[in-house]
Parts: sequence; C-alpha cells; structure tokens
Amino acid sequence: MANLTDLPEAKQWGVIAGMALLLTLAAYFGVFRSMSTANEADAQTLQTKMAENAELERYRPKLVQIEQQIENLKLQLAIQERIVPDEKEADKFMRMMQGEAEKSGIEIRRYTSMPTSTREFYTEVPFEIEVDGPYYSLLNFFDRVAHLERIINISSLAMTTVSKPMDAKAKHTYQYAPGESVVATCVATTFFSHAQQGPAGKPGLRTVAGRH
Repeated sequence: MANLTDLPEAKQWGVIAGMALLLTLAAYFGVFRSMSTANEADAQTLQTKMAENAELERYRPKLVQIEQQIENLKLQLAIQERIVPDEKEADKFMRMMQGEAEKSGIEIRRYTSMPTSTREFYTEVPFEIEVDGPYYSLLNFFDRVAHLERIINISSLAMTTVSKPMDAKAKHTYQYAPGESVVATCVATTFFSHAQQGPAGKPGLRTVAGRH
C-alpha cells in the first residue's frame, strides 16, 4: 500500500480533504448530533416545567386561602380541646367546680360519679353534686358554671331549705352557717372527646369536706 507522501500533491490534498470531511461527519453524527438531541430534549423539558409553573401560579391565591383555612382549623381545634378535653381528668373538673363555688360563696359537699354514656365522638361524664349556701349565691354559682369555657350541663336540680335537706335528696345533714338558706342537689355533666368508643364507667362516691 502506497504512503500518502508517494502520491501526487493534488491527490494528497484530496485525501486530506476527504479525511477531514469524514472526521467532521463523524463528529457531527457522533457528538454534535447527540448534543443537539439532548439540548432539544432539555429545551422541551424546560418548556414543560415552565408551563407547569405557570399553571401553578393560577392556584397561588387559592393556596393562600387553603393555608389560612388550615390555620383557622388549628385554632378551632385548640378551642375545642379546651371546651371538650380529650382526657377524663375528673380531678381537674372538680377543682374547676370548687373554684366557682368559692367565688360564689357556697359549699360543695359531695361529688358522686354516675355511669358514663359513650357516644360516637365524645363521652358524657355525669356527677351528682350536693351544694348549700345563700339562695342568691347558689344562683350565682350556677350562672358562673353556665359561662365556663368548658361545657358543663346542669340537670335534675332539686332545692329545699336547710331545715329539710333530705327533701333535695341530700345524703347527709350538716351544721349550716347562719347565712346559708338552701340545700340543692343536681347532676353536673361534663364531656370528653375520644377517638373510639370505650366501656361505660362505673358509679362511685367522692365527698368533699366542707363546714360541718
């Protein structure tokens, strides 16, 4: 096989030009073509993303509204947890009632727990309570309980004078103070939220010491 230098000069340039053309074609189809295809694909992907972003921009005002709704729901949930706690904190309930009784100037003599009633999303927890004190102080106590943030329902109210406490289904008689005029029993029902139903509670007796 003849060397390139053995060829006439014109043919040498022809061979060189042919080789250059082949290298150019090889580079185009092997490198530049693939780069061009990749660039076209990237450009298409970019256009798709830009179109998606433009579509999402249409929903930005709604996104702000949704975020505000979520914050409002969180606030409502916090309020609901105060109104209907998710745990049976009987002692906390009693301390709350005792605090309102002291502010009103009456005595709570007894808490008797009664059978609970389980609903789908909450449990009713009733207590029979026995109270005594001045008539208007007792009215003030019930008014205070009605305006508590936590839901407490008062029912089955029975009231009588301190001279006949048994007429109001009182369990015991006490040495009432001179200013006390009435004795009352009622059912105070509080509520607790829960995730699923549980067994009903059992009744029990709990007495709070007062003036004897």
